[in-house]
Amino acid sequence: MERLVPRVVAEHPHDPTAFTQGLEVVDGFLWESTGLYGESTLRVVDRTSGRLLGSVALEPGLFGEGLTALGDGKLLQLTWKAGRALVWEAATLEQVDSWAYGGQGWGACRLDDDTLVVSDGSAGLAFREADGFGRTGGVEVRLDGEPVEDLNELECVDGTVWANVWQTDRIVAIDPTTGRVHAEVDASVLPVDRTGLGGDDVLNGIAHDPATGRFLLTGKRWPVLFEVEFVPAD
Repeated sequence: MERLVPRVVAEHPHDPTAFTQGLEVVDGFLWESTGLYGESTLRVVDRTSGRLLGSVALEPGLFGEGLTALGDGKLLQLTWKAGRALVWEAATLEQVDSWAYGGQGWGACRLDDDTLVVSDGSAGLAFREADGFGRTGGVEVRLDGEPVEDLNELECVDGTVWANVWQTDRIVAIDPTTGRVHAEVDASVLPVDRTGLGGDDVLNGIAHDPATGRFLLTGKRWPVLFEVEFVPAD
């Protein structure tokens, strides 16, 4: 298994009140899902300045979770315990659909045109239809034969699923056909000042920028967004 670390290329401001649940780069813009009941949002920001370009609040009874692009100008946002996946029109920030599912929603990414990968905080990843959200299969994620629990925010890049492991500074790279972890990122080296952060203010938020090949990483209520490259650990 390959061991990696994030090499910081740039640091950008990030809203220190944002309880980050999902990140996604779409057409150069950074989209973010934030959580907490009564505070959950879908927002689009200028990642260089951190300036808010647009935002919409979720219903007070919904806790925002993972986020991914569906294509055709639409975004999918999970909710934690409500069993509802919200479909948004990016250009207008209008909700255009709602798909029902069982269990909890944590992270999501689009593996290909037809397939979404979804996490629920366990060691399992579910495969769902990109149109309608029907479940089509699943896989258990293992590292050296042991299940990797607490899989959270996801990012699909060229057939690999990258996953934050909740309450840790680990990001694992997963082969979705087998569930095997083939690389692990130690993000504890990120230079974030954690002295003012709470116990829940952990690493959570991973986006891939196809224009540069770099990743964007942040955490819940972190004041900084890191633009990084994953490189071999020493």
